[in-house]
Amino acid sequence: MYKKIIVAIEIGALADGETTFRKAATLLDTGGEIILLNVVEDIPTYVAVDLPVELVESAAADARTKLEALIVTTGIPASLQISHGRPASGILAAAEANHADLIILASHIPDISNYFIGATADRVVRHAKCSVLVDRQRRATAA
Repeated sequence: MYKKIIVAIEIGALADGETTFRKAATLLDTGGEIILLNVVEDIPTYVAVDLPVELVESAAADARTKLEALIVTTGIPASLQISHGRPASGILAAAEANHADLIILASHIPDISNYFIGATADRVVRHAKCSVLVDRQRRATAA
C-alpha cells in the first residue's frame, strides 16, 4: 500500500473526485496521509485584462471550501493543497514536494480530443516519478 497519496481533484467534476478520494483511502497504509489537491488554472494575460482581479482568488477559495466539505462528507481525513498553474505541472510539483508515492486522479475514457490536445492524466502518467493510478470515469450518455 501507500504512505502518501496525492488525490488530484477537478472542482468541476467533484463527484468523480469523491469516488477517487474514496478509492485512495482504501490504498492508504495505516498512519499514511492523503493530500487533496486542486490546481487552479491561471488565466492567460490577454484574457485576464477583461476579468475581475479576484477571479483566480475566488476560484481558489471556492476549491478550498468544496474540498473541506468533501472531507466532512466522506469522513476521510486528509490535508488540502490548492496551487495555481497548469494542472499537470501542479500535480507533478505537489507529488515531488510532498514525496508522494502515489498520485491518483480521475480521467474520462479518452475520445478524439485527447489525440490533439492531450489530457492532464496523460501528462501526469508520462512525467511522474512515483506510481500513478488513473481512475477511469464514464461520462453520462444522453438517452
